[in-house]
Amino acid sequence: MNIRKKSKLHSPPARDHRRLSLNSSDSSKISLVKTKRARRIQRMKLQTLDCTCRTEIHFTVAGGGDDISGDGDQKESKKKLEVNGADPLKITVNLSFASTAENNNDGVVLQSFGSETREENVLEGLEGERKYGVVSVIGRRSEMEDAVRAELGFAAKGSKRYDFFGVYDGHGGTYVASACRERLHEVVASEIEHNNSDKELEWEKVMEGCFGKMDEEVKGNAAARTVGATAVVAVVEEGEVVVANCGDCRAVMSRAGLPLALSTDHKPERADELERIEAAGGRVINWNGYRVLGVLSTSRSIGDQHLRPFVISKPEVTVTKRTEEDEFMILASDGLWDVLSNEVACKVVKKCLEGQIRRRFSKEIAVNDRNRASEAAAVLAELATARGSRDNISVIVVDLRKP
Repeated sequence: MNIRKKSKLHSPPARDHRRLSLNSSDSSKISLVKTKRARRIQRMKLQTLDCTCRTEIHFTVAGGGDDISGDGDQKESKKKLEVNGADPLKITVNLSFASTAENNNDGVVLQSFGSETREENVLEGLEGERKYGVVSVIGRRSEMEDAVRAELGFAAKGSKRYDFFGVYDGHGGTYVASACRERLHEVVASEIEHNNSDKELEWEKVMEGCFGKMDEEVKGNAAARTVGATAVVAVVEEGEVVVANCGDCRAVMSRAGLPLALSTDHKPERADELERIEAAGGRVINWNGYRVLGVLSTSRSIGDQHLRPFVISKPEVTVTKRTEEDEFMILASDGLWDVLSNEVACKVVKKCLEGQIRRRFSKEIAVNDRNRASEAAAVLAELATARGSRDNISVIVVDLRKP
């Protein structure tokens, strides 16, 4: 879908609009006059964000020691694979998404990236895989400070298997956001797997402890004194969705066609946050928006040691039991939410997953059910750019529909 600087999702095609001018003195003379509208549309055109997908599949026969590698789209397997005995055949699929960064006339730079590695049992098939899409764009900023992470099966405890999704919005620099991308899911996985209690996990304590450990880790670096990152992470299990939010990133679920907020933004002007900051001796100043001490426009983050104790790293945690009506979940940085409401974002994703909205992909990615979540994430990023977002935009769309 081509995006232009229009507030509406469906913009009219950018074609030359001409006006017929008939000279009254000579009916044989007709002139075509190009209107201002055509020139304006031409100036306001935005280039489409093209994604490419490279798929590499490695097959390994259990116990056989044979390895067969090849492109999943090129040809059939070089060798017939058989499963002998009780040992299952394992398949590892490595997917990577990339695109070239381009500058257009408006100075907008579009980039996308994401990766995933899956290991599944062939006997169970690939139908049980969770489908998701990740897109992160630099937008109109001069530096990319967002970071994203998606890990399927990042932790397991007993018969439960957990998937992890995280969006990190850095400010002041990239150090803290990059550190969270590399480490936070590992900290959460360790906490889950080493929990010796037979009872249900106390997710609020687990997440508060993990965010606190992450904050301590970056605290040791001098850069974290004036650099920070907001974070929203989701741990998805078959029975529930756990969301921990620290800052102004956001998670939203669509259930039975209606948006369900899984987090609440931590803004300094929020009544309870304002009371907490002032009780600690701080102030919230309206300086180009409400800011803690006139500096930071979010009241919670990882890092930002120079703003302690007014800015804290404690997340708010929600645990949502899954139902048959759950459709998908969106995690995104404020570059998206500043210009799109929960309702609009959910409507766009729903139409994408149902195939009613399709953007122009390169030939490497055909439009089908397996990549519609990626398509939805890209459409949201493009729409936010077209609606005037001036921040980095990072989006993860997770398909929660059960096969």
